[in-house]
Amino acid sequence: MLNNARSITINNPWLLAATRVSRRFYSSRGSNDATEEEIQSARKWLANLDADTIRQNAPCEVTFSRSSGPGGQNVNKVSSKATLRVPTASLLSLLPQLLHQNILSSRYHASKSGDVVIQADDSRKQTDNVNACFRKLHDLIVQAGRDAVPGETSAEQSKRVEQLKKAEAATRRKHKEYQSKKKSARRDGGRGD
Repeated sequence: MLNNARSITINNPWLLAATRVSRRFYSSRGSNDATEEEIQSARKWLANLDADTIRQNAPCEVTFSRSSGPGGQNVNKVSSKATLRVPTASLLSLLPQLLHQNILSSRYHASKSGDVVIQADDSRKQTDNVNACFRKLHDLIVQAGRDAVPGETSAEQSKRVEQLKKAEAATRRKHKEYQSKKKSARRDGGRGD
């Protein structure tokens, strides 16, 4: 996909790093080929993830602008809308490899700037909107984890699956025997020997 692209010069260091990360990602194997060790590592990382992890570790930029919608003069005069920009390269370096594809394909990823851009203007207060941006980022990462990392199968569930497979095989065998008897009865001319 990226091999056929034209050669361009990239001056923005963040965009350059994000391009390298995405090229490396697209040239690597798919998430279906993940080893059990990678899956366990991703599960452990997601279990330890809390809302403040990304806020403390990722270099991000928060800007404020005037909001839109209802709110009267407050909306027109106060810059309460928060916009959170996190460079994709720095965000992906914090996340397990299995989550990268889901982050790159999310609606918050701006491929031209190489950033994850999240906006919030739900509240009249800047701090509430900033917290809402980080909450959305956390939800994005958690959802990417749910989509990319398969859940663990309990021993009870494995046993139940085996029982269902055995029951299905027995049902299939009975049906085949019935069909076989029916066919042999046709061959014999209806004799019940």
